[in-house]
Amino acid sequence: MNDECDLQRFVLAQEPVYDDAIGMLRQGMMCTPYMEFIFPRLTIGGSDASQPYAITSLDEANAYLSDPILGGRYRECVGILQRLFDTSVRAVFGDTDARKLHASLTLFSEASGDEFLLETMFDVWFDGLLDEDTMNEINVIS
Repeated sequence: MNDECDLQRFVLAQEPVYDDAIGMLRQGMMCTPYMEFIFPRLTIGGSDASQPYAITSLDEANAYLSDPILGGRYRECVGILQRLFDTSVRAVFGDTDARKLHASLTLFSEASGDEFLLETMFDVWFDGLLDEDTMNEINVIS
């Protein structure tokens, strides 16, 4: 497999904990250490460049979503989150991880061309708004 974006780093990180992460999401919670590789975010102004799971471009985010394993897992996680519509994002993730989720959803929504599954989460938990910092960074790198 040609892995120019080194997506294998996500597969390797997720493999031992993915079932646990899914189980937690189904219960309406998430483990902070899993956030970085289950819901990766765009590098913002180079601040996350040292993070091994930071996404550096829309092309990399698109490759992630296009990967059968990673894209499938991301969509599965978002599908589980959709079922938690009557719970607040902060109740599930806490303040910091809720912001990370917002950034991740914004990145992958933009990379996917506004995929419906991802779009619905903005209405459910983020008043229909994209993450402003992520959008500003996308505009810089585009």
